[in-house]
Amino acid sequence: MGPGFRDLFACFIRTYLMGVAFNTRGLQNVGLAYAMDPGLRSLYTDPQALREARRRYLALYNTHSWWNPMLVGYFLFLESHIRNGGLTAQSMERIKDTTTYTLSAIGDSFFGGSLMIFWSLSETAFLLQDMLWTAVAWLAIPLILLQAFKLTTFWLGWRRGLFVLQRLRKLNLMAWAERVKLANALLVAVVWAILFPVGAYGAWSLAAAALPGVAAYLVAAFRVPREALIVALAIGICVWGIFF
Repeated sequence: MGPGFRDLFACFIRTYLMGVAFNTRGLQNVGLAYAMDPGLRSLYTDPQALREARRRYLALYNTHSWWNPMLVGYFLFLESHIRNGGLTAQSMERIKDTTTYTLSAIGDSFFGGSLMIFWSLSETAFLLQDMLWTAVAWLAIPLILLQAFKLTTFWLGWRRGLFVLQRLRKLNLMAWAERVKLANALLVAVVWAILFPVGAYGAWSLAAAALPGVAAYLVAAFRVPREALIVALAIGICVWGIFF
């Protein structure tokens, strides 16, 4: 017997609470164990096997929160194979750690460092232009899409397992993160142009607005360290203050 609809639904809903018990020792481990528990109880009827399964999720765990539903579904998929003898608990530990930390890096770069910045900058531009209803829609639609993303990836993790990770690898989200960051640089220029119109500030507004785009291109195309650009900007400001 495996998890039924009610068990899976309980696991999915609990993924929204995984950050509540965040701690400095295991990070999100308590939340992960809590989210996995309904599924584990349906997979393991033997008390000793259930205790061992629960213990597997009390180790250090941390990843981007948008991946949590998919990982919970994926871990349930793996647990079903452990119960059926197709996978060992030791192998599960290695797979769990590798998958978790790989997705953590991807999530921080693509979601946290790119996509969310794109949304916040575009939302800021809409509000600065008094496009209130557009801003409301741009708040609601991505929020709805995020819930659909979480539900879909949870189900695919449970039903398809490793196939989902293979598809993610082909998507190459790290490369897409770089592209979105370039778009973000352009959006910074747009926001700057709204705040400091060319008509009021002249060519200085255009020059300052172009700087983020140029900096993003140098970082993406030539791997120029961002720290070097910050130092160069600081030196330029100092030189301007001394001589002009």
